[in-house]
Amino acid sequence: MNDNWKNLGEFIKAQRELANLSLRQLADMADISNPYLGQIERGMYKPSADVLKNIASALRISAEAMYSQAGLLDEKPAAAGERTVEDAIKLDPALTTDQKETLIRIYQGFTERR
Repeated sequence: MNDNWKNLGEFIKAQRELANLSLRQLADMADISNPYLGQIERGMYKPSADVLKNIASALRISAEAMYSQAGLLDEKPAAAGERTVEDAIKLDPALTTDQKETLIRIYQGFTERR
């Protein structure tokens, strides 16, 4: 399959490992089968937008970040800066899941539009 799907699969696998989830756990959370998730992670299949949304939700990352990784969104300059910051926090391997969630909540508290 093309490099976009391979890169997407690698991204999903890295996010799953950062979240300390097994393949089976993430598949259950995303409501897809283990073999299908494994094939997505290996870049063998092009998942639908709905499947990507379910995986993103299970990984607690934005659907937009997942769609962007899949090449489904046009690359835009950081019009939504909070997404860029949140994604950077989520991708930081030096932080635990709890630390990431705390930092994101704090950041969102500072950037809420009232």
